[in-house]
Amino acid sequence: MATSTHSSDTPQPKRGYLAALASALLPGLGQAYAGRRLVGRWLLIADAVIAGLFLLWLFFFRSDVLKIWVSSGALAVLMVINLAILAYRWLAASDAYYSVPESSAPKWLTSLGIAAVGVALVVPHLSFGYLVVVQASLIDTVFSASEPAPSGVPGVITSTATPDQTTTTTSPTLWDGLERLNIVLLGADAGEGRRGLRTDTTIVVSIDPSTGNTAMFSVPRDLSNVPLPEGMGVWDCDCFPGLITNLYQAGVQNPESFPGPNDPPINAIKGAVGEIFGIPIHYYALLTLDGFVDVVDALGGVTIEIPETIFDDTYPHEDGSIESIEIKEGTRHLNGHEALAYARIRRNSDDFNRMNRQLCVLEAVLEQSSPTEILFRFGAIAEAMKRSLVTDIPQERLADFIDLLPVISTDRIATLRITRTEYKTGSSTGRTYYDIARIREDAQALMANPEIAQEELGLDDLDDTCGFSEN
Repeated sequence: MATSTHSSDTPQPKRGYLAALASALLPGLGQAYAGRRLVGRWLLIADAVIAGLFLLWLFFFRSDVLKIWVSSGALAVLMVINLAILAYRWLAASDAYYSVPESSAPKWLTSLGIAAVGVALVVPHLSFGYLVVVQASLIDTVFSASEPAPSGVPGVITSTATPDQTTTTTSPTLWDGLERLNIVLLGADAGEGRRGLRTDTTIVVSIDPSTGNTAMFSVPRDLSNVPLPEGMGVWDCDCFPGLITNLYQAGVQNPESFPGPNDPPINAIKGAVGEIFGIPIHYYALLTLDGFVDVVDALGGVTIEIPETIFDDTYPHEDGSIESIEIKEGTRHLNGHEALAYARIRRNSDDFNRMNRQLCVLEAVLEQSSPTEILFRFGAIAEAMKRSLVTDIPQERLADFIDLLPVISTDRIATLRITRTEYKTGSSTGRTYYDIARIREDAQALMANPEIAQEELGLDDLDDTCGFSEN
């Protein structure tokens, strides 16, 4: 009597595409599947060595990960490594595929299997390569190729000076001996219907690199008679007699009067805010209004606690049109246009509250920009920044900024707004005059000893100003 053989007792034929897919995922697995155990073992050992070296580097030099990401040269090396790993995986997958005799599997199944191998091989490296190319383009487009040259003009020099010094150097080491790193952040209105560019938002950020203690100084747009450094300006008052928001345009119109390492308008602003607070301004970053909208939208919006409803029935849209806009009290998730309006509206409010809102929007964007979100939205964010962000921060200093990240926290950011009543000395139509000497004195005290100065001046941390709770 014949003995029947169950199909489960019959060895299943091996498939070349399965071997290739296994080695595409982890070189050596496909060879082991195909019966070439010795080759598979050596490839798996090689995988373990590569992974071990990477983990050791990550453990001992994890602070260098972000530094690599801000170096064009390191990004080029990453691209070469990416291609080398792709080649290694492709060779392992090809070897595994041909290690299996040709089977009688249907052609459609074989074609589908090979397509899966191709996806497993190419997609990870293509995605990583895209991120590298986008990041390299962002660095080369936005950041300066070299350090700005010293100008000899106080207030706008590239300097290793402490707040009460004006010593210059042609090659400063910012985080080695520098007591304060000072950057001016500018929000520029150059939209439809505007004549020239106005800096409606001016915020100076001063950082102690050793402690991370940070002071933020908000400058009101209607500040008039702002002092200028010696060697700048064309006015007898040694100041800019107009509104500081128009100083940029004054630099455009009088380029010979604002010497320095940057374009005349930026030299003018660096010089003016440096004189106000008695500090050298090392760098600037300027973001246009439509660029701010694009960046916030690219991040997926921002959630802000709105303490009271704000309303403007003649709000100037970024495209030049006029609209009615209302942002209601409560926890709100705002898109880019709404976040800009919240930071920008002046009607039915005052400059003090407006400057608070600007700082709070800035903090919310920083707090809510998680690495995962940035990674998934990186292309859109980078494109928005390339279109609208201008800065003189040099590429060679980006790694130094990375060093600051672990020591800076929003609970140690003290804010000083010039709109405090005690600083005002007078006003006229559309203009406000301030006691610059007193502002400078308080700013210096805040930088020298933040805790004591905050208590004496009655100032809040940025978290307290914005009402954010710790999570």
